[in-house]
Amino acid sequence: MPADPSRSAARVVVFGSANLDLVATTERHPLPGETVLGSTFAEHPGGKGLNQAVAASQSGADTSLVAALGTDAAGDSLLRVAASAGVDTADCVRRDDHPTGRALITVDGHGENSIVVVPGANATLQAHTALTEGSVLLAQLEVPVDSVALTFAAARRLGLTTILNPAPAAHVPDSLLSDCDIVVPNQHEVDRLGGVARLLALGVRTVIVTLGGDGVLVADPSGRRTHRAWEVSPIDTTGAGDTFCGALSARLSMGHGLEAAVDWAAAAAALATTVPGAVPSIPDADQVERFIRASRPRA
Repeated sequence: MPADPSRSAARVVVFGSANLDLVATTERHPLPGETVLGSTFAEHPGGKGLNQAVAASQSGADTSLVAALGTDAAGDSLLRVAASAGVDTADCVRRDDHPTGRALITVDGHGENSIVVVPGANATLQAHTALTEGSVLLAQLEVPVDSVALTFAAARRLGLTTILNPAPAAHVPDSLLSDCDIVVPNQHEVDRLGGVARLLALGVRTVIVTLGGDGVLVADPSGRRTHRAWEVSPIDTTGAGDTFCGALSARLSMGHGLEAAVDWAAAAAALATTVPGAVPSIPDADQVERFIRASRPRA
């Protein structure tokens, strides 16, 4: 659903993680107990919260990030990345002596990734209830679920549109789900949450299931419909789901309807798979507009 047009501030507030991504590419993922040789290694800014905040800003929304970082060089670097993408961190990023989070990522020859996240400072993030400058709140589960739940409850009281990306897969209390306007899982996460019908029965207004190359399923009490995938040749899927969530939140905060916002977000996510890394792969609004004009969804 679009953000409440009566609110004066059209801003996305992203409550979530920020990590330094350590990315190795290899022909295939190792089996348990196996060592494989990699071909390249790189360090990229990432974390689902930072990724989504950058994506929201790149898609044209005023965006704030609520996060926790260490007082280390990685934390300094991530703050610079956020600032360069136009993300406001001035009042909402807390720093302490815990190390900044890390994600260990392997990407195989088909562009598919496998990720281990070490939360570090992300595990200390506390609820944020000073949300009067926002119209859309977006969160994920790389930070404490209890903090997400308290933040969503506050957002509901203030009339923000609440969007949850339930990733990585974890137990999500029903009380949190009932405070969600929109839930955006992938096909595995929606099963862990009990399925689309259960989410709608809990009071979620819209469930948007990302299906990779098979497109996007949108479900609400009026029914279900599928948005087709955009045709690209993927190199690295890291950050594609985060790009979708951030772009979706941005377009809703800017007053676009749900269906148009989903199409935009799917195009942005498709573009993100064509560039290595998470934050480095996120397209800006001009790139998405050109891609949409030049492309057609895959049948």
